[in-house]
Amino acid sequence: MRIYYLVFALLLLFLMPVPGNGGLINTLQRYFCKIRSGRCAVLSCLPREEHIGSCSVGGRKCCRRKK
Repeated sequence: MRIYYLVFALLLLFLMPVPGNGGLINTLQRYFCKIRSGRCAVLSCLPREEHIGSCSVGGRKCCRRKK
């Protein structure tokens, strides 16, 4: 029974985002951007692209070509 407490504590420790670095959250957001056939832009989307989401907690934008 004690092993469950240890596993739960380790799971929480690894899933918590580190200040300044989203870690798991940023990775998931980039992955979902790629699934939606987008790309991660640092500043803003190009003129022929539309903003469809975000790629990181820091404000990178997920962009794809307008349909």
